[in-house]
Amino acid sequence: MVGLRVAVPVVSHLTGTVAASNDGGMHMGLDVEVKAFLDAQIEAAAADPPPPISEQTPEFVRGNYLAMAAAFGPGEAVQTADGTLPGPAGSIRYRSYRPDGGGPFPILVYYHGGGWVAGDLDTHDHLCRMLCAGSGCLVVSIDYRLAPEHRFPAAVDDSVAAYEWVVENASTLGGDPARIAVGGDSAGGNLSAVVCLVERDRGGRQPDFQLLIYPGTDMTMSQPSVEENAEGYLLEKEQMVWFNDHYVPNPQDRSDPRASPLLADSHEGLAPALVISAEFDPLRDESTAYVEKLLAAGVPAQLSEYEGAIHAFVQFAPMLSIGQRAADEACAALRSALCPPN
Repeated sequence: MVGLRVAVPVVSHLTGTVAASNDGGMHMGLDVEVKAFLDAQIEAAAADPPPPISEQTPEFVRGNYLAMAAAFGPGEAVQTADGTLPGPAGSIRYRSYRPDGGGPFPILVYYHGGGWVAGDLDTHDHLCRMLCAGSGCLVVSIDYRLAPEHRFPAAVDDSVAAYEWVVENASTLGGDPARIAVGGDSAGGNLSAVVCLVERDRGGRQPDFQLLIYPGTDMTMSQPSVEENAEGYLLEKEQMVWFNDHYVPNPQDRSDPRASPLLADSHEGLAPALVISAEFDPLRDESTAYVEKLLAAGVPAQLSEYEGAIHAFVQFAPMLSIGQRAADEACAALRSALCPPN
């Protein structure tokens, strides 16, 4: 089957249809809806060209990200509450999402994507609502500090502090302290994996599950898919360089496992994982490699690669059915891990 690249348990999702190509073959194999989405982005950029990524400011990128998320609409009708929790450099904002029914609920501590530079509670509101309603979890979304104002390891420190606070205050939030997962997309997937490593190394409470959606696990950018999917698939190599330079400007720090969890000396004792990846994503091979590391260390892990998909396709679930299928899989995995049958 197309897409099975390594000898690890992989669920490879055929889209059923692939897009025709009028661009010399670059987009051959894309899901039809994904190709239409990319074509729309190309047309919009042609009509109103953005500045080159090298000239874009963090404020510009953040504004675009927020505007994109606003197009998703209100999302699932679940109960929400905003609050703050104590962090290593001041208060950290969070938003909790409570499912229907009576608690205590299993908990998902969620870290948003955005390259450690963009993203916030609002950019991922729709996705968190979807995960809450679909999984039955109390979702706690964390607004960690962003670069370049707060460089590595500020986001890590905030993420760990937030996770530990949720563990300590689970009952007050309406959650079950015995059933807690971490999860995130892209940069948030990176932070989720790092939280598991940090908690293991300091003897803390290891999460019961980790949901990693196209996570960044290797900031050295040495995986083949970085070059294979360098251009034309939403997230591009030059954007990755821009994000990395803002978050971890010292190249030597990029081999630190808190930046590149793939490079940790050991992956033993970590939480079971579902890793969702996309065929046409520069980060694809980082997902594959991370699952290989987990399995080699005896950690139950599954790689679920979506053929024809691109980076951020799960967040675009409101307009991409392949993204909705992946979100449904994530919700099912959370239910299975945190609400096992008696």
